[in-house]
Amino acid sequence: MIGFPFRRRPKVADGGAIVMDGARKATGGRTRTRVVMTMAVFLGIYATIAGRLVWLGFQDPDSSGPPASRVTASRPDIVDRNGEILATDIKTASLYAEPRHIVDADEAIEKLSTVLPEIDYEQTYHKLKSGAGFVWLQRQLTPKQQAEILQLGIPGIGFRTEKRRFYPAGSTTAYIVGLTNIDNQGISGMEKYIDQQGLADLQQSGLADPKDLKPVKLAVDLRVQHVVHDEITTGMDRFHAIAAGAVVFNIKTGEVVAMDSVPDFDPNNPYNAQDKDRLNRMSAGLYEMGSTFKSFTTAMALDSGKVSLDSRFDASHPLKVGRQTIHDFHSKGRVLSVPEVFIYSSNIGSAREALAVGIDGHREFLHRLGVLEKMQTELPEVARPTEPRVWKQVNSMTIAFGHGVSTTPLQTAVGCAALMNGFLMQPTFLVRSADEAMATAKRVVSDKTVEAMRYLYALNAEKGSGRNARVPGYRVGGKTGTAEKVVNGRYAKNKNFNAFVAAFPMDDPQYIVLTVADEPKPEKPGMGDTAASNAGIIAHNIIARSAAMLGVKPDF
Repeated sequence: MIGFPFRRRPKVADGGAIVMDGARKATGGRTRTRVVMTMAVFLGIYATIAGRLVWLGFQDPDSSGPPASRVTASRPDIVDRNGEILATDIKTASLYAEPRHIVDADEAIEKLSTVLPEIDYEQTYHKLKSGAGFVWLQRQLTPKQQAEILQLGIPGIGFRTEKRRFYPAGSTTAYIVGLTNIDNQGISGMEKYIDQQGLADLQQSGLADPKDLKPVKLAVDLRVQHVVHDEITTGMDRFHAIAAGAVVFNIKTGEVVAMDSVPDFDPNNPYNAQDKDRLNRMSAGLYEMGSTFKSFTTAMALDSGKVSLDSRFDASHPLKVGRQTIHDFHSKGRVLSVPEVFIYSSNIGSAREALAVGIDGHREFLHRLGVLEKMQTELPEVARPTEPRVWKQVNSMTIAFGHGVSTTPLQTAVGCAALMNGFLMQPTFLVRSADEAMATAKRVVSDKTVEAMRYLYALNAEKGSGRNARVPGYRVGGKTGTAEKVVNGRYAKNKNFNAFVAAFPMDDPQYIVLTVADEPKPEKPGMGDTAASNAGIIAHNIIARSAAMLGVKPDF
């Protein structure tokens, strides 16, 4: 007999309904659990999204987005006195990334390095893995680089249009015009001055509208500036100097028409701008100016009334003071008149002129001419002159021929200009008329002293050390200065700082040209290395090439 497995008979409820309470009851419980769990998961996801949206709504958008608008704020054009552009804004693309959208940081960097080989792998990797909303990768790309990166098709990167400063004249005007940083903010030269006059505040407030920014006109004449740059560059090489510089200064207005120093840098690619030898030696360098200071000593003696052109000083033998002995480079071994002291550049005669005036009068005169005061001008790079804390007799005697105080070449030029017209005018790099200059000018020497100094400058170019600077038709006068440099606290016999200050035309001087050569050597074996042999020649070349541009008519 075949048997069948036992089956439990279903229960019959009241009314005859059959109840299946085994498998059906278990299955229904699991279904409800799954539904509840699914709903909980979806509710959690939506709650997280909602919470994130609420959190983002309270965040400062600038904290995770691109930099503030000031990064691309506009700057006014800078132009020379004739309207030639020296600095202007151009548009450029900068590369950024949104790390949260970067799929593969390693792949992104590998692709970018094919266009930007200089990119720092480790630094860029940390940026891309930072989880930030926005990071810069490379600023100010070329159009070609931008196009090549676009073709790579990397998700999570983009470009932002910024403004970059462009300098058409390059290194020719680098020390005057100056520089901006990566954010288009002025950090040196007239660029920094413009920011200090309120442009930086306009940029911060977003009010630097290009339509409202008028060009800033400088006193610089780009044509003359080019001549200066060319001649000092050639002169530095020709005379084997470590540096050279020059300034062209308008005696009537106090305008700096041209000024430059080499070595220099290209502001469009300023990779070496911070190098030690990249210094604007004309306004930011301090030097003992040597015999150019004899201009001030002689003018001081004449203006004091204690000395006249007919006065005579004994230069027949060295002058001893304390432990020091003052010699003449080319001694005449006799008594010299004031004009002879000047054209023979007698250290002994100049020291005796200072003794005739006295220590207090000497110091007061140099401060009156602004030579020992910090210069007041627009250019930020200005050094403060140095002088002895206490002036003794020996200090006054050595300062008489340019040793013992340090000043800038530009201040020396400004002081010499005051001797040519009687008035001290603070130098300006902005356009200024003669009337505007005279409104703030200060009388520093008498007309009689001016007449005497013009005579001595012209005489020195005719019979003295200024002969190499003469230019036919332009009646140039001037004074040389050869100063031994101080090395480790001692004067070095084989290292000079040479200068030449020239004025023209001498019947009514319009311009001062001051040139310098730092540690020059003889051009050829057997030739000299004093200022007449290098700085004087540079001055001659600048005047010969630029006088007509300056509006000075030759008179033959």
